[in-house]
Amino acid sequence: METILDWGVVPILWLQQRFSPELDLFFEAFTFLGNEGFYLLFLPLVYWCIDRRQGARLAVLLLFSTYVNAVTKTLAHQPRPFEYDPAVKKIVDAKGGGFPSGHTQGTVVIWGYLIHQFRRHWLWVVGAIMLVFVPLSRVYLGVHFPTDLLGGYVIGAVLLLLWFRLEPPVEEWLAQRGFVWQLGAAVGGPLFLILLFIAWNTYILIPAGTLMGLGVGIALERKWLGFEADGTVSSKVVRFLVGAILLIAIHAGLKYAFSFMGPAAPFRFCRYLIIGFWIGFVSPWIFLKLRLAGKGEGIKSKAAPVRG
Repeated sequence: METILDWGVVPILWLQQRFSPELDLFFEAFTFLGNEGFYLLFLPLVYWCIDRRQGARLAVLLLFSTYVNAVTKTLAHQPRPFEYDPAVKKIVDAKGGGFPSGHTQGTVVIWGYLIHQFRRHWLWVVGAIMLVFVPLSRVYLGVHFPTDLLGGYVIGAVLLLLWFRLEPPVEEWLAQRGFVWQLGAAVGGPLFLILLFIAWNTYILIPAGTLMGLGVGIALERKWLGFEADGTVSSKVVRFLVGAILLIAIHAGLKYAFSFMGPAAPFRFCRYLIIGFWIGFVSPWIFLKLRLAGKGEGIKSKAAPVRG
């Protein structure tokens, strides 16, 4: 292992010595496109304003991928380059284990899914750029070895292939079972994931909590709201701005409020559960009340259930 890590330090030092600090801002911008802050706005954008169904599926997939990444990092227990060799500059902050790269894995999952589902030529171009420069930024910034990127690429691709194979029959099965089963899956699935590894990895509480809140929110939204993401360009822009401002306020407000409480782990879970529920249910409810979005044809009343 030490030989592999020693080899991995070489390209990091070459990049930093040759191009830093001139390209620091360039690569920091790309690394942001794999951060929580970016996904906190990008996933709701797809769900609220582009395609509700695809946005919901994409969010569930990314959250499960994040959970897998957190577990794998703990099992691998590999240091970051700046921890392994003091000659490596830590240009951005990074916590936890190094292998596999979460930015790389998330980028593969997000852009691989979008390219497969929407099949637009411009998405191929954007996706290719992201798949190169987001992972490369992590090496340049001194927080990942090249082998970490390889692990992220492989695990992300495997998860993506499994998703395309298994998600359609599972979704169809839940649709046939109805609301109670959907609500049970939304609560029971993340709870099961938490119980598997909570004893030694509290980082899983973030994706698991978000997944539970989002799942419950989507199940309730389908039963009582029937929100759809279509509409005029202007309505979508206003919808996203309203939703994003409120979401950022909720995210920051909960972080501040819970910072005074302990222990940290359960409040971390509660914070992200609320955020997931806000994205999945509360925001669509606000959009409908403000007439920024419409209902699907299948929704005739608040009590009428709609699947899909």
